[in-house]
Amino acid sequence: MHDFRADIHCHSTCSDGSDEPLALLRKAKDASLQGLSITDHDSAAAYTPELFGLAEELNLRILTGVEISSELEGIPVHILAYGFDLASLSFAEFLREIRERRTERNSAILKKLAENKMPLSEEDFSGLKTKTIGRPHIAALMVKKGYVGSIQNAFERYLKDGATCYAPGFKYTPEEVIRRIRLGGGKAVLAHPHFYKKKAYVKKILSCPFDGIECYYAALPKQLELPWVKLAKERGWIVTGGSDFHGAFKNNPLGSSWVGEETFNALLQ
Repeated sequence: MHDFRADIHCHSTCSDGSDEPLALLRKAKDASLQGLSITDHDSAAAYTPELFGLAEELNLRILTGVEISSELEGIPVHILAYGFDLASLSFAEFLREIRERRTERNSAILKKLAENKMPLSEEDFSGLKTKTIGRPHIAALMVKKGYVGSIQNAFERYLKDGATCYAPGFKYTPEEVIRRIRLGGGKAVLAHPHFYKKKAYVKKILSCPFDGIECYYAALPKQLELPWVKLAKERGWIVTGGSDFHGAFKNNPLGSSWVGEETFNALLQ
């Protein structure tokens, strides 16, 4: 029986999602979910007393979450942190360091855009609701300014890794991110592993001491998910899943992937 369903990978306006955290809770309820984890990039700002209050009112269980970017051999590796202690000063400081470096990276991207006759000013960003600016917000403003026809076009031509206006940010190694997550009382899960194609590289990623793997992702076909489920079970890692919902910024419906109560509780412990 699947009486309990929790989407444990989604984003709010505290990073690069289009929905406020409280609105996400209401959407989760409308999607008949019983649990949720808001995994904003490098930020736990969604987890306010108001959020926990509304979750109780809606009878929705909450799992603390955040998505952190690391880097292995020049390639980004995203790691989901779950069940960390919101009162952990060391983990909060770690996230602050990452956000500072993200700001520096954004400045480098904006400089490159200006050099390519696509300037964006501080005023352009003033109307955004988000607390953390990321590439999706820059892409949306590029569309608004008429520089490109779509967000996808902005990424393909200018913002994706290696594109004309891309700027690399300093990234921690996966091992360091895992270590810092555990210091904060959390568990570390490899996000969307399905996108890594080279077997030798995947082998290196899997040598890292994760607690789990995000085997179920958005609306991917089962044949792409099941090999990861098998691998996770062989290693004794937690099998997780989530939609990677970003609202208007990504076409992944909330609740399109989910976990049951046993997995939810395992990540809370």
